[in-house]
Amino acid sequence: MRVLICGGGVIGASTAYFLARRGVKSVVIERTALACAASGKSGGFLAHDWCDGTPLEALARRSFMLHAQLADEIADEWGYRRLETFAATVGEMRQQSARASDLQWVADDVSIKRRLGSAATTAQVHPGQFTAAMMRAAQENGAELRFGHVTGLVRDAGCVAVRGVAIESEIIAGDAVVIAMGPWSAIAANWLGLAGVSGQKGHSLVYETRESLPPHALFLEYRDATGIVHEPEVLPRVDGTVYVCGSSNNDALPNDPAEVSPDPGAIQCLEAMCARMLPSFRASDVIARQACYRPMTPDGLPLLGPVSGINGVYMATGHGSWGILNAPATGEALAEWIIDGTSHTLDLSRFDPGRFRPESEPRRESSTKSGAA
Repeated sequence: MRVLICGGGVIGASTAYFLARRGVKSVVIERTALACAASGKSGGFLAHDWCDGTPLEALARRSFMLHAQLADEIADEWGYRRLETFAATVGEMRQQSARASDLQWVADDVSIKRRLGSAATTAQVHPGQFTAAMMRAAQENGAELRFGHVTGLVRDAGCVAVRGVAIESEIIAGDAVVIAMGPWSAIAANWLGLAGVSGQKGHSLVYETRESLPPHALFLEYRDATGIVHEPEVLPRVDGTVYVCGSSNNDALPNDPAEVSPDPGAIQCLEAMCARMLPSFRASDVIARQACYRPMTPDGLPLLGPVSGINGVYMATGHGSWGILNAPATGEALAEWIIDGTSHTLDLSRFDPGRFRPESEPRRESSTKSGAA
């Protein structure tokens, strides 16, 4: 069996890894660069129970466990560590009882309100490093990484089964295809007559602090001078950098991930917040001013599993802000579906990729058909 995975982000790399663990060859096809979009520019925050009470509960709990196992099993480094996680507000002089000895690097008017997670329930990874490590581990067990722009699916003569993908003028043959292109999965969804994938743009800064701060993550409430409330997140990392995000908008998704760029106004707003919240950090300490699009769906749940109407096609996108967290369990479940015809570890029925398809809308033909591929 040969599986073609469209998308070199964390979902694609994780799927390739779990297929490789089962002895199945895969080819990850990436247009721009490995982890070039949200998989390399997100916070990498992991939570065990923050999705409890929602359809994501089992997926998140399984994936949180797998993150810990992978950190032990794979001889690579991606900044995995457990965290203490706090909710805080900006603008109130914090009380002595709220002062944590390891949080002296935040401003005096950052007041810790409550603990959101302990080292047992929250953790982090460096998302780009994690994606690259998963891809390397997959390649060590037979996976391939190729670069190219996927322009269509190749179906059999009866259009009932996939036979590969088209990369511009070239056809790559395969027995199954996984669509894991983040928000750009909407392009492939259109080939399949599906709907429900969009992108939400978020902005972030990365500071170089030259020292490793304690393992504490902050989820803040920040009211600016105009009265608008922002919700920045601050995540110190093992490598001595600090990731800060907190500004989103609905800019149109560009055609190519390489064309994504931050909005100067959004970055300026985020830097102004940091100047107040994190006075020990300087503008000269910023090593990245960046933006990415998270793949979103109308109900906040991923499109995950086989696509009805065409054998051998699977969707894996729409994870929103939980893509890094849920990547391992997503890759594991997809590998089970592809190899065994069902997922043993998780029930994926709630994530049916066709749930937003209008009943009356006909399935569209793939942009490429061939009886020989």
